[in-house]
Amino acid sequence: MKKKAKKKTAKRALRGRDYLSVDDFSTAEIKSLLALTAEIKAHPRRYRRSLEGKMMALIFEKPSLRTRTSFTVGIKQLGGDSILLTPADINLGKRESVYDVAKNLERMVDGIMIRTFGHDICTSLAQHASIPVINGLTDLEHPCQAMADIFTVLEHKKSLKRLKLSYIGDGNNVAHSLVLIAAKLGTTMFVATPEGYKPQAAIMERALGIASETGAHIVWTADPVEAAREADMVYTDTWASMGQEAEAAARRAVFAPYQVNKALISHAREDVLFMHCLPAHRGEEVTDEVIDSLNSVVFQEAENRLHAQKAIMLELLRE
Repeated sequence: MKKKAKKKTAKRALRGRDYLSVDDFSTAEIKSLLALTAEIKAHPRRYRRSLEGKMMALIFEKPSLRTRTSFTVGIKQLGGDSILLTPADINLGKRESVYDVAKNLERMVDGIMIRTFGHDICTSLAQHASIPVINGLTDLEHPCQAMADIFTVLEHKKSLKRLKLSYIGDGNNVAHSLVLIAAKLGTTMFVATPEGYKPQAAIMERALGIASETGAHIVWTADPVEAAREADMVYTDTWASMGQEAEAAARRAVFAPYQVNKALISHAREDVLFMHCLPAHRGEEVTDEVIDSLNSVVFQEAENRLHAQKAIMLELLRE
């Protein structure tokens, strides 16, 4: 059962929509959300009753610090509230079907955020629920993180058109969302991974298709030095994501040449930003010397999850 199409206006184009992928929003819509994020961060008191009476269901199938805190605090700062639902409460697809969960929640809350493993769970929930669904992380994408990441870059660099953004490490969900948002915004982005750990082909093909329309330059390379050379931003993430713990030792050996350390980051611009979605495995994908340096903006980036997600919830939920 699909949602009924809703009329859109210039001011409320995102109302009632889902945010499951960066690709769900147009370039103009992403820019509008980034502008709203800046406004909310600068003037939070202006928005403290914007979603008064609204309730979010927060579904967590994976552990969380930043996602749980930022969504819980964010909806409260907008005047709404939230209810936390864990595997013990739902056990999606086992205790209750995704369809049944969607049909129950749409009658009790105004929006759903889900942090889960399979992206199909997220899309199925959105298909069956008549209320907005936000992807708080799946194995395929991390779109809220990408919005906060780009906002963080803009706070320091102001324009994306002349920048080189580089992601070095595993071609995972974070890399997928970053490459899509870079393509949407016309940015140059290099993705450096070992040959067997590239981003999914379908994601890269979609990013390249978008780039052909926006003027973005999207490049995959196996060479971390090529990616880091003259970069304005160097980004990395854990080499073994949640659910890949059994592969951790093997991955450490494969990814060792991709560690972001002083030697690698020396190829970037002097004012390079170092970014990481956290949690970081210090001494593995990044050294203390880099993550604790003056170039590191990882905690500002983490804080910006709060502001970016407030903007997303506000646009999707407000009347």
